[in-house]
Amino acid sequence: MGIVKISDQLHDEIRVASQGLCRSINAQAEFWIRLGRACELNPTLSGAELLKLLVEEAKARHDQNS
Repeated sequence: MGIVKISDQLHDEIRVASQGLCRSINAQAEFWIRLGRACELNPTLSGAELLKLLVEEAKARHDQNS
């Protein structure tokens, strides 16, 4: 685990989003990082397709750890 330095403004935006979505600040930041990575790696996919991809990745990680 590492430390990522971000601007105060982005931290505030993450905090607000995390409260609205009932996630911790770290979970919200990790979600946005994963979504951004998925967008860059799959530029032709829609938002719904990207979310489906993230869910499939999470399920695969869960299955590996079970």
